[in-house]
Amino acid sequence: MKILFIGGTGNISTDCAELLHKRGHEIIVVNRGNNPVPPLYRSIIADRKDPAAMKKALENIKVDVVINFLGYVVPDVEIDFKLFQGRIRQYIFISSATVYRIPHRILPMTENTPLGNPYSDYAQNKEKCEAWLMEKFRKEGFPVTIIRPSHTYSRIWIPNPIASAGYTFAARLEEGRPVYLHNNGENPWTLTATTDFAVGLAGLAGNEKAIGETFHITSDEALPWYKIYEEVAAAVGAEDPVIFKIPADFICEKFPELTGGLKGDKAEPAIFDNSKIKKFVPDFACKKSIRQGIRESVEWMRAHPGPRNHNPKVDYFCDKVVAAWLEAGNK
Repeated sequence: MKILFIGGTGNISTDCAELLHKRGHEIIVVNRGNNPVPPLYRSIIADRKDPAAMKKALENIKVDVVINFLGYVVPDVEIDFKLFQGRIRQYIFISSATVYRIPHRILPMTENTPLGNPYSDYAQNKEKCEAWLMEKFRKEGFPVTIIRPSHTYSRIWIPNPIASAGYTFAARLEEGRPVYLHNNGENPWTLTATTDFAVGLAGLAGNEKAIGETFHITSDEALPWYKIYEEVAAAVGAEDPVIFKIPADFICEKFPELTGGLKGDKAEPAIFDNSKIKKFVPDFACKKSIRQGIRESVEWMRAHPGPRNHNPKVDYFCDKVVAAWLEAGNK
């Protein structure tokens, strides 16, 4: 098949494109040209926010499957509908597991768990995209498949509740600089390696039975956040990391911009029932443990130092949140 990636060089999409290429598919990547595209793929440079530019760039391109990793608001998917309706076999929209209703009342969550996240604009916009696309499927036969990843990480991500891209969180633990943990860090959290996620996505690409369906693709392994911190600390050899346990309500009151990612995501328990993806893709299985995945990320970024590994957002909020906590007379 010919598979077009809208975004194909990011945290999740990189391993997905690589696996589909290894399975013999032709990969075409459309992006703005900010990140290099592997030479084995066809690269098309266009701004996906510019309908005219997208139309011109893709007017002579024939593909079977489109996978959109960069759809965040309804106008994004409206552009794609106008471009691809009647031209493709399948359109895969990468949504998010943050769309599920908060608080999570029944675990594990299935694809039929009610939607509605009152804290996250990101989640609300993803939900609107899903609804718009499914309406086009029902009324006009647009061949959409919706996928909801949860916290999916690659070799360039170290999982944490602030911003996982880069090595900064691990470096803080390694160097004895303070970090914070929401509440007591006891809520269970699912982390999924991108190499495992890619198996599920690859099995859905071109799968006619997946048209009109929604899937989450996650690991079956969930650890409480304090255990995840322990795994990162162990991976970098930090024997006595400086971790402040701070109530999520305090963090969000002092720093409202963190509410969507915390109350709207990381502070909730996240456990998923993966029966549906396993039924549609029998070879899907998450083989990489959290321990193994985090150690691989640490090793890779240590071997590839560079500016990409630094995430100023992690430093900023770790410093600010801990300072606010101490200034309020806490320890």
